[in-house]
Amino acid sequence: MDISVPKPEFRFDFSHAGVIRLVTAVIAVAMALYHMWVILPPALGGQGTPEAIIFRGTHLLFALTLTFLIYRRAGSDAAPSLLDYGLLVLAMAPISYLFWNYDYIVNRIYYVDDMTPVDMAMAVILIVLLLEATRRLIGWALPLTAIVFLAYGLFVARVEPMRLLDQLFMTTEGVFGAPLGVSAAYVMIFVLFGSFMERTGTGQLFMDFALSLTGHTAGGPGKVSVVSSSLFGTISGSAVANVMVDGPISIPLMKRTGFKAHFAAGVEAVASTGGQIMPPIMGAAAFVMAEFLSVSYGQVVIWALIPAVLYYVACFAAVHFEAKRHGIMGVPRSELPRLGTTLRERGHLFLPVATILAVLYSGYSAPLAALAGTLLCFPVAALRASTRGNVRIPIIIDAMIDGARNALAVALACACAGIVIGVVALTGAGIVFTQAVIGLSQNYLLLALLLTAVAGIVLGMGMPTTPAYIVMTSLLVPALIKLGVMMPAAHMFAFYFAILSAITPPVALAVYAAAGLAKADLWSSGWAAVKIGAAGFIVPFMFVYEPALLMIGDWPTIIWRLLCSCVGIGLLAAGLHGYLLRRCAMWERVLLVATAFCLVKPDWLTDLLGIGLAAAVLALQWPQRDRPLPAKSAGPTAEAPATQPGPVK
Repeated sequence: MDISVPKPEFRFDFSHAGVIRLVTAVIAVAMALYHMWVILPPALGGQGTPEAIIFRGTHLLFALTLTFLIYRRAGSDAAPSLLDYGLLVLAMAPISYLFWNYDYIVNRIYYVDDMTPVDMAMAVILIVLLLEATRRLIGWALPLTAIVFLAYGLFVARVEPMRLLDQLFMTTEGVFGAPLGVSAAYVMIFVLFGSFMERTGTGQLFMDFALSLTGHTAGGPGKVSVVSSSLFGTISGSAVANVMVDGPISIPLMKRTGFKAHFAAGVEAVASTGGQIMPPIMGAAAFVMAEFLSVSYGQVVIWALIPAVLYYVACFAAVHFEAKRHGIMGVPRSELPRLGTTLRERGHLFLPVATILAVLYSGYSAPLAALAGTLLCFPVAALRASTRGNVRIPIIIDAMIDGARNALAVALACACAGIVIGVVALTGAGIVFTQAVIGLSQNYLLLALLLTAVAGIVLGMGMPTTPAYIVMTSLLVPALIKLGVMMPAAHMFAFYFAILSAITPPVALAVYAAAGLAKADLWSSGWAAVKIGAAGFIVPFMFVYEPALLMIGDWPTIIWRLLCSCVGIGLLAAGLHGYLLRRCAMWERVLLVATAFCLVKPDWLTDLLGIGLAAAVLALQWPQRDRPLPAKSAGPTAEAPATQPGPVK
């Protein structure tokens, strides 16, 4: 199956809209080059990271400028109106004011020296325009959250307006706080890396690699979706983007072999969502976590590894058992790419990812590792004739433009979340929320975890993962830590549930995207996704109660818990989908689910009970294993008519 590299979208014309497209492209390329330049140490000819206000302010200035040029009030196809231009100038003014008066800003004593009327006016303008830009880009949820916190600070906590504006505008505790710093230093370069990888044809590599490994097995196309989405998702960092890249290939293949449309959509949504938790390159919130916890990004990767494995084991098992239950076969080997041929023709495209890992674990910073991988993408693609056609100047420029555009949502979300963090820090709202959670949970950790999980899903329904995680970190994570949860486990718990909102009805953006591709019912697809990704909702509770799953502790315990958890997660998928060695009766399904919970609970007694129950179910099913079922052919089905693509090349 051919996955063509996107062609450069920019075409210059002499109309007003054409000139704006050219200006936008130039600014986007400048944004990409600036962030690459500041990552390089001076010894290598780079700038080195500037002071926080300058660096974060420049990042935000690029983001605001591109947002008002691209996401225009009259629609993206129209030229900017006078209002758009006016808002653009107003948005640029406060940051330019900070740069122009930099010495004054850094030498004044905030909270002590009064702000001038101009200072206050610039602060108000920046906050209002930041809220408007964020609304244009990601909707109302995050701006409304920020407005609620501003109202809380002014009218409930009774903070003096001047002090609030001082906190948000003239310090690094508000808009220009740590989240925006993470976006500038980490997210931008990793997003660029993902864009460069996509433009060199890596999507084709991931899909062919997955097809050659699992395409021939029972339910092969579903397993292809799991493998390819985990590979691509780890460099894209966006569940919806992952669905839109892999879904047009994997969903028709799943329907062609007999999977129902809503199940195919659910598989793709769950597999794509897991990319944000899949090392080595995770979602943007992982970098924010590293900053909040003052640890290296490599440490976050270590914590995330086993939970990510459990998530994808569950998804893979769900596809396998559903396929076996319905007798769904794989794609004939003759129609699949060969692993050796795939690696020979495109395997070199794995080198940039390997380079990132090598640089990262050699002790260098994550941004420098990502820059090394980014700079290698096109030279590596030039090594073989099969990918050399992608190495052209227009494609490289388009990759930089695409990377800059993809970074806008994270940049503005982090800046807007900085408003929430600034208010929380100034008013002590975090203590209030901590006390409220502890009071509601009556000091029971499980109840506090459930409240946090629900809050994470609700927050994530309306905003991207990064701001949802940031808000949870400010308001809810301190309560978990106070109840005895280890700090890494508390942050990972919040991180997971901010992500899982993408597959949780009623607002499940990854499911919406996949259901549209599959032409399936939204609710059926949503509940199928919840069923397939059930382990994702359980794994966070597991590592809270057993930190060995975060690789914290001694190796025998870590290995034992990993083995028990993998078996338990697999049996949970078997129970939910009604097949182990043969079709399961209802009582067997209930027993399998109970067995799974025994094995995932970190206790030797429950481990032994779970092993005993699992052995009993296997002994009962063994004599009738693989009871014959009418196998569905890999030909066209009612849901995937004969116009579907033929052999997978």
